[in-house]
Amino acid sequence: MNVQSCSTNTLNGLYDLSGVEVGQHFYWKIGGFQVHGQVLITSWVVIAILLGSAALAVRNPQTIPTGGQNFFEYVLEFIRDVSKTQIGEEYGPWVPFIGTMFLFILFLIGQAPFYLGKSYNYLMGS
Repeated sequence: MNVQSCSTNTLNGLYDLSGVEVGQHFYWKIGGFQVHGQVLITSWVVIAILLGSAALAVRNPQTIPTGGQNFFEYVLEFIRDVSKTQIGEEYGPWVPFIGTMFLFILFLIGQAPFYLGKSYNYLMGS
């Protein structure tokens, strides 16, 4: 069995490396709480995109859906199916919560390339 030794200097170096932050972060004090500004802004941008697109898509609902209404009905059916298979027959009250979490996380992850691009450029010295 091949076991590599690990000195305390190596562990201290790893500990120091774990505290490295990429880029600069800003924090706000709101009501006595420290809030990460970028996370708050990104969350509100995602909420605005979801609310705006849903309002535009269903502002004139039709019996035979087209365009945005068709897309949102597809998403709703997908979320209902996932909820029913995971929760069972009492899935109804959970659909709004699961749908909100699913769409929020999906759009939040969709913004990740913007942050990854900044981090990559920062690390590469660009």
